[in-house]
Amino acid sequence: VSTLHIPEWRDFPLRAKLQELVQLPVYIDGDAKALVQGEVWCGAVAGQTDVIGMVVSTGVGGGIISQGKVLDGRSGNAGHIGHVIVVPDGRLCACGSHGCLEAHASGRSIEAITGKPAAQASAQVIAETGRLVARALVSVGAAVDLRSAVIAGSVALGFGKPFFESVQSELDRSAKIGFVQGFSVCPAGLGPLSPLVGAAAVARNLGCET
Repeated sequence: VSTLHIPEWRDFPLRAKLQELVQLPVYIDGDAKALVQGEVWCGAVAGQTDVIGMVVSTGVGGGIISQGKVLDGRSGNAGHIGHVIVVPDGRLCACGSHGCLEAHASGRSIEAITGKPAAQASAQVIAETGRLVARALVSVGAAVDLRSAVIAGSVALGFGKPFFESVQSELDRSAKIGFVQGFSVCPAGLGPLSPLVGAAAVARNLGCET
């Protein structure tokens, strides 16, 4: 693993360490990639073949199902929507770039910008966060040919209905090219447990029997 937010775990051989500890095969994947697999399996977007899943929490992550298959990419990081730039020359992100979605919409960033925890965010902050998330979704949707999103994470689910209404409103305003028109968003049907159910879905999709 090589997480931005835990410096001690940059390039840390977590899989090898866990396999050594438990003496069992270990597979590692991102929480948002697990989330979308769980939601397609038995959640809010069950049965869909083209959808992006997002986690808006301490950070912002994403995972994509395209034509019924998980997009992994060269390094396993396909769908990492948190580093789509939504504010040109915006805030410095932990990745080193400026204006990334994560630098403006994550729980940590919201607290840094407003001086208050995301749980105490104003209606204006919630609406703006939704707009930024939608802008990133439209960009990814146009690039990958998607028009469905499911979102989990403590920030998104904590903001609740006003957040999702803001996301949908901006999607309606910005998703204009034909193949992304009608782009829809919904909260994770499995709630806070989505990534955990998703972990089971990952194992299921890998063909694990136990």
